[in-house]
Amino acid sequence: MKRFLVPLLALAANPALAAPATVAVSFDRQQVRPVLAEGVADKASSRAVTADDPVRIASISKLVTALGVMRLVDEGKLDLDRDVSDYLGWELRNPAWPDKPITLRLLLSHQSSLVDGGELYIVPLEETLRRRLGDPRVWDTAHAPGSGWFHYTNLNFPVVASVMERVSGERLDRLMTRLVLKPLKLDACYNWSGCSPVAVSRAVVLYRSTGEVAKDDLKGKVPGCLVTTRAIADACDLALYPLGSNGALFSPQGGLRISMRDLAKIGQMLARQGKGFLKPASFAELVKPQWRFDGGNGLGEDGTASGFFCAYGLAVQTIESGGARCRDALFGDGTARLGHSGDAYGLKSGLWWDPVSGKGIAYFTTEVAPDAPTGRTAFTQAEETVVERTR
Repeated sequence: MKRFLVPLLALAANPALAAPATVAVSFDRQQVRPVLAEGVADKASSRAVTADDPVRIASISKLVTALGVMRLVDEGKLDLDRDVSDYLGWELRNPAWPDKPITLRLLLSHQSSLVDGGELYIVPLEETLRRRLGDPRVWDTAHAPGSGWFHYTNLNFPVVASVMERVSGERLDRLMTRLVLKPLKLDACYNWSGCSPVAVSRAVVLYRSTGEVAKDDLKGKVPGCLVTTRAIADACDLALYPLGSNGALFSPQGGLRISMRDLAKIGQMLARQGKGFLKPASFAELVKPQWRFDGGNGLGEDGTASGFFCAYGLAVQTIESGGARCRDALFGDGTARLGHSGDAYGLKSGLWWDPVSGKGIAYFTTEVAPDAPTGRTAFTQAEETVVERTR
């Protein structure tokens, strides 16, 4: 496999010459094997990227957050079909459908009738989630919760995280470390809370396709404030944060920092059907499609009309399972795979496994333009190229 190498002197003189960071790791139920690592993790230092470098993995974070939910289900602390208002301590309703309860199942499968309304899922420390959900822009008033209408929505996951904090009495970052990351022996974290100094020193800086820094230019140090805040100072007092009042703080929808080697370990656990981590019934609920695209459900802006989303469970996407107008055959071999995609700050990512063979891949590539062309599928050419090169 050839790499595109830039002479170090030229790179030092012009960091913009560095190739986009791209990493892929293959796995089966027993082994993890890095298969691709090229480009630089940090253009300022010309540090080459590796399979052990943590990156903000975007929406694959949703799948990992769902693992935390299912662990709480296994502990008897959460019920997928209970009105989440009972957990939150206040009534959550679509104003157009006041008699329709919203459940964790609907939130995790994007059938809650919440929409992002732009970037309203980013809720600063000084604001509460309850207040944000009072904004009419975050509700699809044309479709009731649980009506079978799918709309991919980041805002579902701050609600889920608030529920998790309320029932556990723990802040989301710490709770996810206890429930998921530590049991799986991962050096990973949400919004850099809990990652080791070594992991922080190896952070992948995300760059936009234009070359400017988009995220995580840490320079070896954890940010002074780990959450979004309106304050100007690079610090914030989380000790005063009322648990459950703002589940958006640690970005449950996209803020997980994890290396591809560690992400592959999550894939291995899932390929083993959650054995030793989730009860069989919880694993079955997690992965089975809660919604399928029938050619009529969904909105164009969330990827259904393009054929990108065709089957979705509890934060687990199924690709290449067939279906009219589906364009999700990323691997193109007719094998249905489970997992999740990611897209943010110029990064495209994926965690996919074949539930029959147990084989899978964890990957990311950076500096992908917002209008990057798709290939033979609804995925970008950049992602299709990564997958092809790992074969």
